Amino acid sequence: MKAIKVSYLAMGALVATSFASVPALAESSVPYQTEVVAEGLGFPWNVAFLPDGTILLTELDGRLRVMRDGALDPTPVLGVPPVYRRSQGGLFDVVPHPDFMTNGLIYLSYAHGEPDANATRVARAKFDGAALTDLEVIFEAAPLKATPAHYGGRIAFAPDGTLFLTLGDGFNYREEAQNRANTLGTIVRLNEDGSVPSDNPFVGEEGVRPEIYSYGHRSPQGLFITEDGTVYMNEHGPQGGDEINLVKAGANYGWPIATYGLDYTGARISPFTRYEGVEEPIKYWVPSIAPASLELYTGDLFEAWRGDFLVAGLVPGDVRRVDMEDGQVVGEEILFAEFGSRIRDVRMGPDGALYVLTDGEDGKVIRVTPVD
Repeated sequence: MKAIKVSYLAMGALVATSFASVPALAESSVPYQTEVVAEGLGFPWNVAFLPDGTILLTELDGRLRVMRDGALDPTPVLGVPPVYRRSQGGLFDVVPHPDFMTNGLIYLSYAHGEPDANATRVARAKFDGAALTDLEVIFEAAPLKATPAHYGGRIAFAPDGTLFLTLGDGFNYREEAQNRANTLGTIVRLNEDGSVPSDNPFVGEEGVRPEIYSYGHRSPQGLFITEDGTVYMNEHGPQGGDEINLVKAGANYGWPIATYGLDYTGARISPFTRYEGVEEPIKYWVPSIAPASLELYTGDLFEAWRGDFLVAGLVPGDVRRVDMEDGQVVGEEILFAEFGSRIRDVRMGPDGALYVLTDGEDGKVIRVTPVD
């Protein structure tokens, strides 16, 4: 564990419309202190908190790790399913069941398969503190793809007990995000056992996968569901066009029909940024920040940030605080740029502290609290 550092370097707010992509401006912000609580992680992807204070960490390289009493257990959790580790593929999310204290279940998302045939899977298993048992695969995206990219993989439980999962378009299959006969480029909604809820928006519609809740997504890696069941997500655009969206049942989010981004060649993907029947983002970025996770701050430690979104950015490497008022974006603040690293995840702990995961072969967990 490293010494606590105090920072006044957060960069500040700007006033913006709900669709603004204007860069954040420098301004004073809430002073905070940081502490590295774990390091030496292999591309950490997600952090989750169990009711007893245990912290779970996933590494893209395929390991599930445990922190107890502020210390990282050197032995990875046993029984984790094999993952397809290539490029963006690997072990993604870990989320405890809402009734974990009773059933001991955790849920994992991960890439499975081989170079010419791989997909995002979700499995659940019992966790006894050291190992996973009774592992059961409850969902696999379809069709299988031949690319190691755009998996999605973010999991969140809704208040009604259903499970939401983000799924990417597979990179080379972007037109499939408009094809509801498969799950590429969608958000799916499942029961806790992987079955399909009877009230999903496309249940009974011929030729449409009943798991689909929304579609027209590119590479969604952020997902947050509020206590009243409102669903938000963020997703990567290509060159520009990263988005935060309010997710509605059955809605089309436009990829690749409408986008604020360009292809990596510089070519236009679509002549449209808006299109009839396509939902508008509540926030977009040009140029890209590569949004990798989404958290809504609801704690007490950073009172000024309560009700705002925190977005982990891989490029150039910071966290964006998106200032929300009455469901509208009114400003943006750049945080933690002084870490000098790609940021994969940011989560609020049970005590209101922030836990920030840096991306890379020597990934870190950094705990952030206000200056006393």
